[in-house]
Amino acid sequence: MLIDSHAHLDMKNFDKDRDEVLKRASDGGITHIITIGIDHDSSRNAVAIAGKYDFVYAAVACHPHKATGCDINGLEKLVEMTSEKKVVAWGEIGLDFYRHYSDPEDQSKIFLRQLEMAQEVDLPVIIHDREAHKEVLAILTRMGRGERKGVIHCFSGDADLASAFIELGYYISIPGTVTYKKASQVKNVAANIPLERVLIETDAPFLAPVPRRGKRNEPLFVGFTAKEIARLRNIQFEELARVTSENARILFGLP
Repeated sequence: MLIDSHAHLDMKNFDKDRDEVLKRASDGGITHIITIGIDHDSSRNAVAIAGKYDFVYAAVACHPHKATGCDINGLEKLVEMTSEKKVVAWGEIGLDFYRHYSDPEDQSKIFLRQLEMAQEVDLPVIIHDREAHKEVLAILTRMGRGERKGVIHCFSGDADLASAFIELGYYISIPGTVTYKKASQVKNVAANIPLERVLIETDAPFLAPVPRRGKRNEPLFVGFTAKEIARLRNIQFEELARVTSENARILFGLP
C-alpha cells in the first residue's frame, strides 16, 4: 500500500482517461494521491478532482514558473481555497533557476510570501527546487525549524543538502529518476537518508520510472520507485511502503 505524494492529475495529459488512471492506481494499492496546483486555475481544478475521488487530496499554490504573473490578489484566492477540507498542503512553491520562465527576483518574492501564508493557514509546504539549492536553503533557513514544515519535492541535490533540509524539519521526496541507471546522486540520497524522512512520488505525468521511462507517468508507477528504493536500502518492499506511507500521513494529516 503506497502513497503518491505528488502528481498533477489536472493536466490535459489525463483528460481522456483520468477515471481509468485513478482506477488502476486504486486497484494497484495506491491508498492516497496528492494532486498539486501550480496557479489559480490549476489549484481550483486540483480541489475539484480531490472532491470527486475519495483517495485524492489537493495542494494549492503559485509555481515559480508562474511567479512573474502572480500578484497578492491571486494569492488571497489561494488562501480561500485552503478552507476546502481536502486541501492538505500549500504547493508547489519554490525557485527554478533552470527554465527561467519567471524573473528570479519575482520568484523569491512570491516564494517567501507563500511560505508566510502557508504558516498563517497552518499547512505544510511542497517545495520545488531546481538549480537553486543554495537560495532555497537560505530562504527556508530564514523561515526557521519545525516538526511539520513540508517536503522537498523531486529532490535533486546531494546527501549533504538533504541532511540540511531534514535538520530544518522537511521530508525528502524521491521521484522515478531514482530508477535511472546513471542517477547515482539520487540513488545515494535514497539509500542513506533516514527512512523516517522519505516520501515517494511520481510527479505524474512527468519523470516516468524504468520500465516506463519515456512514457506518460501515472500514480500506479510509484510502485517501481518504491521497489528501487527498497532495493537500494536492502529492506523489504513492505517496510518501505509502510514507513513512507506513514510519513505522508503525518505530514499531510491524511486519514
